[in-house]
Amino acid sequence: MIGAANGPQIGITGLGVNVPERVVTNEELARHVDTTDEWIVERTGIRERRMASEGEALTDIALPAARAALADAGVDASEIDLLISATVTPDMMFPTSSALMADALGSEAAAYDLLAGCTGFMYAVAQAYGMLASGLSRRALVIGGDVLSSILDWNDRSTLVLFGDGAGAVVMEPVAKGGFLGFELGADGGGGVNLQLPGSGSRKFEHPEQILKMNGREVYKFATRVLVSSAEAVLAECGRTIDEIDVYVPHQANKRIIDHAVGKLGVPYERTVVNVDRFGNTSSGSIPLALADARADGRLRPGALVLMTGMGAGLTWGSALLEWSEAGG
Repeated sequence: MIGAANGPQIGITGLGVNVPERVVTNEELARHVDTTDEWIVERTGIRERRMASEGEALTDIALPAARAALADAGVDASEIDLLISATVTPDMMFPTSSALMADALGSEAAAYDLLAGCTGFMYAVAQAYGMLASGLSRRALVIGGDVLSSILDWNDRSTLVLFGDGAGAVVMEPVAKGGFLGFELGADGGGGVNLQLPGSGSRKFEHPEQILKMNGREVYKFATRVLVSSAEAVLAECGRTIDEIDVYVPHQANKRIIDHAVGKLGVPYERTVVNVDRFGNTSSGSIPLALADARADGRLRPGALVLMTGMGAGLTWGSALLEWSEAGG
């Protein structure tokens, strides 16, 4: 699915993020599996990640991010009429984490959880854009976050070292200038077996462990391909070139994957946001956390052209092109 925005201008007017206090270093993981800091850094670029403490669930991590986004936009929760929570690790299947967070915030907005793996945030902002552009919604709160530490196999070196926990949220509404220019979304369910959580739904498995399973080689091949092709597709659809991009925000899965995309796309590295070294792969929280870093270092100035691309379980992918607006700066 691909399309250039041709309706009213819809932008991000508030941004907030939050991560657990607990910092888990590579050295700590080396006490659980046969690995070293050098091995992890060389293959992933990750030096540390944040992980939830005992008893901390998604809503505990995501609500502070949501409140920060609302405050940043100068919006009361009662003014939100749509709340989308992109996650693969909700507090429970139902009631949804979106509904629980709407209630905690003091909102009666339409609320639902969206399941698209690490691409969840990109799918969610595209859906919110569609609701706002059609007039079905006036102001949306999109939350992306995961507590992947809750579904990791702590005996599997190949997955344990990659992931962390974190959340981010954005307020989306009509803006006078700038906003989203286009989206490109897709899925390849045939590759879904390469990144899955067996036993987590109605499909019966003989020995369901309910822990994340990944074929790293195949997921790497998929990620390096779609991170480039999706970005190129949305740029072409919007009539823009990579030279015009001021801020490139790729999904923070692995620095080697990011380096490959930067090289193939030809985007200058100084325009690329990289924080995988501090947070690891936070799934749906990855892109908003990176946006927050870009804003903190002054790169998200009004009028900046921002390219975001995510990819993950499904297998799914998604890109968005955004002109950062005054309200979002």
